[in-house]
Amino acid sequence: MIEGRVFKFGDHIDTDLIIPARYLNTTDPAELAKHCLEDADPSFAREVRPGDVIVAGVNFGCGSSREHAPLAIKAAGVACVVAQSFARIFYRNAFNIGLPLLECPDAPRIPAGSRVRVDLQSGRIEVLDTGEVFTARPIPPFMQEIIAAGGLIPYVEKRLKGR
Repeated sequence: MIEGRVFKFGDHIDTDLIIPARYLNTTDPAELAKHCLEDADPSFAREVRPGDVIVAGVNFGCGSSREHAPLAIKAAGVACVVAQSFARIFYRNAFNIGLPLLECPDAPRIPAGSRVRVDLQSGRIEVLDTGEVFTARPIPPFMQEIIAAGGLIPYVEKRLKGR
């Protein structure tokens, strides 16, 4: 279960907005986190706290296929991203590094700045301030296992040790 504040963004948030190309000379997650979404919201990296949630419109993560984008979001402390839809490569990259994503058709109705409780297994998103509930498509069980392991590499390592 995730509880955090909502940071809201619009449609077509691309990977250049998530982590500007001028910072791609490093793969250090802590350094990437300092600049996460700074061109979309200059205060985001300073204000986001562990457990917070990004909410967005359609096509979140479009653009370049760089893994730096979900890595920057995860390193900034974001617990999950809820959007109407995601770019396919971003979707895959996010799960590969252990960042959960939920597709919710009503994501734009979730208020900015509100506190939410997100159940990744059921896809239930409750706005704690109002009690309003939104429903996202639940994450498939095998992808929940990847998230629980911390990403694809730890998941595969764990499975290989289990043989």
